[in-house]
Amino acid sequence: MNRASAHPATPSVVTAAAAARTRRPLALTATAVGAGALLALAAPLAASAHVTVGPNTAAAGSYATVNVKVPTESDTASTTKVELDLPTDTPLSYVAYEPIAGWSVQAVKEKLPKPVKVGDSTLTEGYTKVIWTATGEGIKPGEFVQFPVTLGPVPDVDKLVLPAHQSYSDGSVVDWDETGADAEDPAPTVYVNEAPPADEHGGSHGASGDDHDADATAATATTAAQPDVLARVLGIVGLVIGVIGLVVGALGATRARHGNGAA
Repeated sequence: MNRASAHPATPSVVTAAAAARTRRPLALTATAVGAGALLALAAPLAASAHVTVGPNTAAAGSYATVNVKVPTESDTASTTKVELDLPTDTPLSYVAYEPIAGWSVQAVKEKLPKPVKVGDSTLTEGYTKVIWTATGEGIKPGEFVQFPVTLGPVPDVDKLVLPAHQSYSDGSVVDWDETGADAEDPAPTVYVNEAPPADEHGGSHGASGDDHDADATAATATTAAQPDVLARVLGIVGLVIGVIGLVVGALGATRARHGNGAA
């Protein structure tokens, strides 16, 4: 008879097994908490990284002041140039911009592809784009800049689509020029006769006349303060996952201790 098999496991073997059982729930806890934290941190970036304009509505015939909000979504490169395309089929005859420290600005006026009749006049040239170029370091990762610009007279159309092109210090360019509900790189849009989608923020009033400065200031404050529903939902989900991980880990650790005592 092999008497060795009748002896209970040695303390060192019991301790090692118990430690393994304890480490497993702790590892699960750490994984869940880490995943929750990543979701909570990534939510604001995922929800607000694209180029937008605000206010995103304007009245036909007005001179609307909008803020072109440009965040840097890259983790390693800075935004060094921003180009905003203006419509040539419904051209704008007036563009004015606010000087921004660290940036040069150019409003490009050139001959239109074809003459456009506006009221009693026929336009052969108009503003086709506004270009902001960094004279310093540009917009660093984690930062954003708002570029105020006044456009007018706003044409009597459903909406003004203003494609933007964002250049980075590493040579890459992101084109924000897509339209539609499923657009991954949506173009900044000012809604005139068409109501903006419910999930788009940016204010509800265009700027005109003597209210340009006041509206621009209000738009900047509103854009910065508006909550993003998607960001909040993802943040809450991340916190819930973290809490679940803590509960699971605590229960696992308690069971492991009870198992150690029984062994």
